[in-house]
Amino acid sequence: MATIVETHVNLLEKLRDNLEVCIHGKKMEIDLLLTALLAGGHVLIEDVPGTGKTVLIKALAKSIQGQFRRIQCNPDLLPTDVTGVSIYHPKHESFIFRPGPVFSNILLVDEINRATTKTQSSLLEAMEERQITVDGEGYSLPKPFLLLATQNPIDFEGTYSLPEAQLDRFMIKLTLGYPDEKMENKMVASQMTSSPLDEIMPVANIEEIMALQEAARRVHIEERVINYITAITRATRNHPAIYLGASPRATLALVHASQAFAYLSGREYVIPDDVKYLAPYILQHRMIIHNGARLEGTSLSSVMQKIMDQVQTPVR
Repeated sequence: MATIVETHVNLLEKLRDNLEVCIHGKKMEIDLLLTALLAGGHVLIEDVPGTGKTVLIKALAKSIQGQFRRIQCNPDLLPTDVTGVSIYHPKHESFIFRPGPVFSNILLVDEINRATTKTQSSLLEAMEERQITVDGEGYSLPKPFLLLATQNPIDFEGTYSLPEAQLDRFMIKLTLGYPDEKMENKMVASQMTSSPLDEIMPVANIEEIMALQEAARRVHIEERVINYITAITRATRNHPAIYLGASPRATLALVHASQAFAYLSGREYVIPDDVKYLAPYILQHRMIIHNGARLEGTSLSSVMQKIMDQVQTPVR
């Protein structure tokens, strides 16, 4: 009889296989997305158009028997288009709340940087507290709630930069990049007659996903590894090239993501290599580099690498 861990491993393999059907040659990125799913964190995918950002998210949504909603952002989008609105009902002589698309298990926010800052701010409460407030009334969101957003880094016309407070609420930021020649040929062959999305069937339900999340939170993490994580985040605040370092929320995100990544890797304990691998994806988008350092050619990735090299790795 299969153990709970074996059952979860099989389930995660099915989820990974479903995603790899749609996005070829992106195992690392798929694992990062599944890590966020297990850790209950939100994901920002930043890349040029046509690299498969939306396809990857839709593939994950179709793999889970949960509620999926999509918001296509533009400057005309209002906060009530996201959260919902209270409508007066003459017959009952009262206001009735009509929920918006944020009431879902997986919310795809496409081209989030095309929404105005006012509309973007309507997502802050949902992302952090898993609830929204309309007309002074609080409404809890379904569990689990995962916000997956995309944005185009090269199109500046009609876009609004994401504020630091919102970037800090994304657990992971990743890019997909272009496929190599072999994978692009494979992609073309697989989509000659139909889209792989049409063939994807659900392999997990909401209860199973929540069980996976609970199991990931129970993954053991030693005090030395926790100290290693806090040392890394504190180093981002003290580096001379960094104007704004990683927040305490980032520290917690790195802890929970490390637990989730370890469980995804089939382990019930976190190792320092988990932290090393995840740190750039979790911390880098939360950091702001000094203008002077940027003018000198210093990049966030190079600063992050120096920090990882300077902070002592715990050993047995």
